[in-house]
Amino acid sequence: MRKPLLLVAVAALSISVPAAAEVPKPAALTADGVPPVPDELAVTSRPYMEFRSAGFAGWNAADRSMLIATRFANTAQLHKVAAPLGMRRQISFEAEPVGGSWSPTGDTLVVTRDKGGDEFFQLFTLKAGRLTQVTDGKSRNEFGSWSKDGKIAGYSSTRRNGSDSDLYVVDPRNPKSDRLVAQVKGGGWNFADFAPGGTQAVVLNYISITDADPYLLEIATGKLTAIGDHAQAISYGDAEFGPDGRLWVTSDEGSDVQRLGTLDPATGRFTPVTPGGRWDVEEFALSEDGRTVAFTVNEAGSSRLHLLDVASGTSRAVTALPVGVVSGLEFAPWGTLGLTLSSAHSPADAFAVDPASLAVTRWTESETGGLDPTVNAAPELIEVKSFDGEAVSGFLYRPDPKRFPGKRPLIVNIHGGPEAQFRPSFLGRNNYLLNELGIAIFFPNVRGSSGYGKRFVSLDNGPFKREDSVKDIGAFLDRLSADPRLDGGRMAVTGGSYGGYMCYASAIAYPARFKGALCNVAISNFVSFLENTQSYRRDLRRVEYGDERDPAQRAKLLEIAPLRRVGEIRAPLFVVQGANDPRVPKSEADQIVKAVRSGGNPVWYLVGENEGHGFAKKENVDYLFWSTMMFWQSNLLKR
Repeated sequence: MRKPLLLVAVAALSISVPAAAEVPKPAALTADGVPPVPDELAVTSRPYMEFRSAGFAGWNAADRSMLIATRFANTAQLHKVAAPLGMRRQISFEAEPVGGSWSPTGDTLVVTRDKGGDEFFQLFTLKAGRLTQVTDGKSRNEFGSWSKDGKIAGYSSTRRNGSDSDLYVVDPRNPKSDRLVAQVKGGGWNFADFAPGGTQAVVLNYISITDADPYLLEIATGKLTAIGDHAQAISYGDAEFGPDGRLWVTSDEGSDVQRLGTLDPATGRFTPVTPGGRWDVEEFALSEDGRTVAFTVNEAGSSRLHLLDVASGTSRAVTALPVGVVSGLEFAPWGTLGLTLSSAHSPADAFAVDPASLAVTRWTESETGGLDPTVNAAPELIEVKSFDGEAVSGFLYRPDPKRFPGKRPLIVNIHGGPEAQFRPSFLGRNNYLLNELGIAIFFPNVRGSSGYGKRFVSLDNGPFKREDSVKDIGAFLDRLSADPRLDGGRMAVTGGSYGGYMCYASAIAYPARFKGALCNVAISNFVSFLENTQSYRRDLRRVEYGDERDPAQRAKLLEIAPLRRVGEIRAPLFVVQGANDPRVPKSEADQIVKAVRSGGNPVWYLVGENEGHGFAKKENVDYLFWSTMMFWQSNLLKR
């Protein structure tokens, strides 16, 4: 009689000890080999998930309100703000993120939206919470510029053949007015600005980061006239007409860096108004009366804002702005300058500058989940000499040594692009790694990064120089391993897009260094990537990586492909991919996951079925972050 009693007791015991609670996985995520997320992790990290940001998106000339993009639910939407630190009144309510641009008169708002991160953007007008479609719903469309009077807008579209970004104009109030102005060759064309009067526009054909060709476009006939000598590789970052017809641009003509100046459409002569030096003029905006040019200089990753008085040629620095990264400059018709600023101690928020007094006014103050952002770590600039003597640098964030004494584990986080740059702005969820787990993070800017001149950004071009940037990682690892406050035996690597390739390549090149590798929307084979990336961007990527149609280059691209060397990956691997990614297609992730598993090694694989080149929807981003924390806890924090 005792045996049944024992069975009953065991059964009762199993019922009284429930399984640990788990976070529900979002329906659009496919988790293959990824363990469930315990609810406890979500609870302890929740404040770090709840920060917001606000991006300045323009001024409304009719009611003098500010347009911003911020997120209150799952995706970033458009909001109006009537006054500094006023209520954020939501005006778009879409399932997908949207961007927008008011007409110069403030009567019409054009918004852009894609589906599931596919980047086949459509143009709409937004009124009373409803969208009216302007474009065809099938092709990739990119908004360019409004005419000065706001009667028409120029944009580019791949509508004709899926590859070439032809030039169109439309009165968005009347979608039937849509008209093809010029057929072009290549996927990098778009309107930069309309000339006063609206009969001409300056358009740019972006070929590569070091080569962009400007043209003058006749709106009535579609005639394109080259501005300057297009046989030379000269980059133009932006272009804007003043009310007097003068054309302002940023250009690296005659310099290693981008300078602000004027460009004569008739002669092609560029006249700089800022010196060259070491740093790029990265962005500018012209006041409506043409008297003031606001411009930012990227100084080692931080933005310095200046206001140029056109008549005198003198400029003044805006010193009241916090040190950080500035973007989105735009003057209001009444003269106020709007912008977005992000720093280590503040998420992106909208600010305004009075050009007369240089006074700075904060228009939004985004929530940080109840956490004090001023305690977040400020970055430390790390500079080393690489294998060939080339100087490379990056930013190191350290945990508080009082809370986390001794040697700390480190994650090397490599940016994509590769023509991009890690800059010291708000780290968002990554602050949890620093503040709660005591993990240091290093963000390298390897050769090929932007922000350091056209010589430096070209150092990795083509297949035969590609692995030089991987060697830069080795130089950083030597320096970081020697740091007495870092644990050289507990390092991991992560990165997205091209940074994802670098993640794979670094794990292969330095197998003894890394305890884990998390590679996001990553290139695993340059040949299959170039053959399968969307056709409108294929030639642009060939300039950077090499041409897979050339036998010698194809052979080298195959030689350096991580897919060919998966047997050399020793670190545990976590692969993340968006199913709708038009840049790095899902097949790049599928093939390396299959190859690694066929060798008997496990892989965590997380796919966002409603995502593209990186996760954008909050519920997916949160779940990815929690999964990432489990991966680091399992592989990096172990001693």
